[in-house]
Amino acid sequence: MKSKKILIVDDEKFFIEPVKRLLETQGYEIFESYDGISGLSLAREILPDLIMLDLMLPGMNGYQVCRLLKFDDQLKNTPVIIVTAKDSERDREVGLQSGAALYLTKPLNYKTFPSELKALL
Repeated sequence: MKSKKILIVDDEKFFIEPVKRLLETQGYEIFESYDGISGLSLAREILPDLIMLDLMLPGMNGYQVCRLLKFDDQLKNTPVIIVTAKDSERDREVGLQSGAALYLTKPLNYKTFPSELKALL
């Protein structure tokens, strides 16, 4: 069976690395991008099965990236998980209105995260 592709878009390498290791041990193929514009471009190129997206990104913020993904015919049904340090109710509302399937705050709970992710795939 072909492994599922997950794109992680986050400008903090120290966040991406442990998440990448965890997901690779579970059989996922991981791609990474460090800003909104290249993340959007890479998503269009690889057509991932799921996208993990930070909100505070250089170039284009995560809300903008999420909205653009949802207007792209090839990516509009791809689940997006927003993973961010922003934890206000308003941030959560805007994230979900932007089209995110799930809104998680950093640091991730590594015990529950894999099952939350699997439920979207």
